[in-house]
Amino acid sequence: MSRFDLIIQNGTVVTASDTIRCDVGVKDGRISSLAEHLTDAEHVVDAEGMFVLPGGIDAHVHLDEPPFYGILLNDSFETGTKAAAHGGTTTIISFAQQQKGRSLRDTVSEYHTKASDKAVVDYGFHIILSDPNEQVTSEEIPALVDEGYTSYKCFMTYDGYLDDGQILRTLEVARRERAMVMIHAENEHCIRHVAKRFVDAGQTSLDYFPKMAPMCVEREGTHRAISMSELIDVPILLVHVSGREAMDQIRWGQDRGLKIYGETCPQYLLLTDEVYKKQGWEAAKYLFAPPPRDTQNPDALWRGIATGIFQVISSDHNAFQFDSPSGKKAEGPEPHFRKVAPGIPGVEARLALVFSEGVSRGRIDINTFVATTATNPAKIYGLYPRKGTIAVGADADIAIWDPEMRRTITHDLLHEDVDFTPYEGTEIKGWPIKVFSRGDLIVSDGNYVGEEGRGRFLRRDRVNIHPPQGSPLRDN
Repeated sequence: MSRFDLIIQNGTVVTASDTIRCDVGVKDGRISSLAEHLTDAEHVVDAEGMFVLPGGIDAHVHLDEPPFYGILLNDSFETGTKAAAHGGTTTIISFAQQQKGRSLRDTVSEYHTKASDKAVVDYGFHIILSDPNEQVTSEEIPALVDEGYTSYKCFMTYDGYLDDGQILRTLEVARRERAMVMIHAENEHCIRHVAKRFVDAGQTSLDYFPKMAPMCVEREGTHRAISMSELIDVPILLVHVSGREAMDQIRWGQDRGLKIYGETCPQYLLLTDEVYKKQGWEAAKYLFAPPPRDTQNPDALWRGIATGIFQVISSDHNAFQFDSPSGKKAEGPEPHFRKVAPGIPGVEARLALVFSEGVSRGRIDINTFVATTATNPAKIYGLYPRKGTIAVGADADIAIWDPEMRRTITHDLLHEDVDFTPYEGTEIKGWPIKVFSRGDLIVSDGNYVGEEGRGRFLRRDRVNIHPPQGSPLRDN
């Protein structure tokens, strides 16, 4: 019997803190050795000239959810996780969305049915709270945290958003149970007020979408969320931060010792509000919320990643069809900025976009790339050190990257179950050529070669982040 099931030789192994040249030995799905000149394996892969990176963790993915703006997401757990794997992502955390009046237990059971025997990479669930009533906060959340559902999302916007009192109650139970609360921070009242003004004036084309929710709306919501976090003395994570003004609020909180974490997405690092100058329906390919900002914004966000204001880069993958009567065009011949479903696909291209625009262009180093796309989400969401790093004892989730490979992103290149990509024509430098999940080769040179439905549900640990000192509500 061989000492190893797999050896990856001659590559440059990268973690969030180190870059070393060594071999990686894998046994029984886990990394068992990091050393030079390993031998005696059933399978050997030569990674000469390549980076050997931990498989990506996409901690913000929407798959097989209820209709949004009246239309369904197209990606199932099978198609969505296959697309993730092709892009070098070996773990996703998707959302289980509570419908108002339903129990969290029923919600979780429904999503397990959707994912079980379909996902091809390992997965977990964040729970979206739509109705955090007394039973939910006092009974259901504590029981579910015990079972490994340790993150909960609150919306400050959209229909069914939570008011400040509901968010505060959620933060209190999160503090008690050591769970992570994710917040979509925008001021819904401001958005509705401005949107009504535009609609009443007959100004309904898509270029009014970013004007409806400018940076100040996100900035206010972000500061309010941070203030509630400070009051309750509990960590929070601000999701899909789009603008530099909200980023400045996160830095403000972090500078005061508050446990405030920030997530941004490739769409905010590459796209700007110039996309809404496209005529007619074409602009709908770039409709997502919060919207992209002005041309100065991407550079500011890249600086925020490089300086540690942002801990996580996720895709916020929402796979709506475009050119379909059941997709973004469902509302008729002319797009209306309040009726087109906001959301874009991105689970497959996420890592390549960040690597190419960040690492290859010198905006961030490769250790920061690994930290924000794998290690930090594993730590924040209770998966570390099993996931998110290359270390002895960790799951052998590994992506071998060719840093010189050049690709042009097109819809035909990608594997998401949609009919467009907002990144059409983007030139990429750096691409994953082999992807392993728990030691199994699942993607090789652009082909999925793994077993169907092999993904496993991940029970996650409680948040191992101690609240800051000094809160007026801190226990004595």
